[in-house]
Amino acid sequence: MNLIDYQDSRPIYEQIVENFKLQMYKGILQADEQMPSVRSLAMELSTNPNTVQKAYAELERQGFIYTVKGRGNFVKGNASMMDNKKNELIEAITKLFMEAEDIGIPIEELITEIKKRVLKGGLA
Repeated sequence: MNLIDYQDSRPIYEQIVENFKLQMYKGILQADEQMPSVRSLAMELSTNPNTVQKAYAELERQGFIYTVKGRGNFVKGNASMMDNKKNELIEAITKLFMEAEDIGIPIEELITEIKKRVLKGGLA
């Protein structure tokens, strides 16, 4: 499991949170699937268990996992999770498109350029 990039300036717990969220969005982690234990994940990542615990606490606060006393942490089966992320992305993209239009860049030009870059497999 490759959850940590030591070149990334973000704290390790934030990287763990983002990677697990991405796995949930992609369907790699399914609803009610058990998360790795704090201790085993900390050993696997060669990090402090407190760091993993902080990441799990943040995931729980954000509604991505739930805890069962004595059993561990589990992926929350929230059907609206993808809808929330989709709406968040649409809002961010809309804001960027409006900014581009304000400075005279046509939306169609942006869409064409974005499609080219996505088909090429990434950002230029």
